Amino acid sequence: MSLNLDDRQRAMLDAMGVTVWWPQQAAVLVPVAAASNAIDIEANKSIPVSQNAEIIEEKQPATPHKTVLPVQVAASARPPRVDSALATQTWPELQASVSQCQACSLCQTRKNTVFGVGQATLDPDAPPQVDWLIVGEAPGENEDLQGEPFVGQAGKLLDNMLRSLGLARHDRVYIANVLKCRPPGNRNPAPDEIAQCTPYLLRQIELLQPKIILAMGRFAINSLLAPTVPGVDNIPVGKLRGQVHRFGNTPVVVTYHPAYLLRNLPEKAKAWTDLCLAHETVTTAG
Repeated sequence: MSLNLDDRQRAMLDAMGVTVWWPQQAAVLVPVAAASNAIDIEANKSIPVSQNAEIIEEKQPATPHKTVLPVQVAASARPPRVDSALATQTWPELQASVSQCQACSLCQTRKNTVFGVGQATLDPDAPPQVDWLIVGEAPGENEDLQGEPFVGQAGKLLDNMLRSLGLARHDRVYIANVLKCRPPGNRNPAPDEIAQCTPYLLRQIELLQPKIILAMGRFAINSLLAPTVPGVDNIPVGKLRGQVHRFGNTPVVVTYHPAYLLRNLPEKAKAWTDLCLAHETVTTAG
């Protein structure tokens, strides 16, 4: 794969803490792993688990090296059927259903539902026209207050990652979560909450018809790959990376959640590799 990144996009990679090696003979992007001893962290300072974790700058490794990424395409499988109550809903009707949802106890503690954000459409009754669907896990505190996904520090990191590929949340991209309401205290989503919210995500996918789905984090990965990857909830995320999975006929690439990357800075290079795989998959598919 070749990404012809300009100076601005290379600067974005630097801001993410991802080192790129540019060979002399060909402009081929080669993601690299960060050196384990290249991070200066204030002594005894813990990194919060929530999506509002503090960003810590990462030094560049002295000697970059190539990362080889295997590409395997899983067999196509029929996606889960959309709930019959949602199957005929238009995009505005689906938004209204989410905003009024009281299917689980999260409705009692939320300030706002978080339906998603993406490119605007000229037709108010039509879904956005997008290439990428990015699926996260659940809203955090800032997302609950603003009603938009990924608006905290994790969201800033995601925006930087997208800009490095020439993308943005309002340009060819739609961003959503598995859960549409914030779990109190930013705790992990409960199984019953996921079960109640997943039909909304399935209808979003059906309406958006994205060219690629990027699943970020354990709960997004489990929700999307359960039909095609037996025992996916027991497989480490690291072993699910580097492959093109399928949700029906839509390719799926998995990666770490940006909040996890803020707490595990050397893993940012791996996340960049995952984005390159997704970009290559979309480009190859045309």
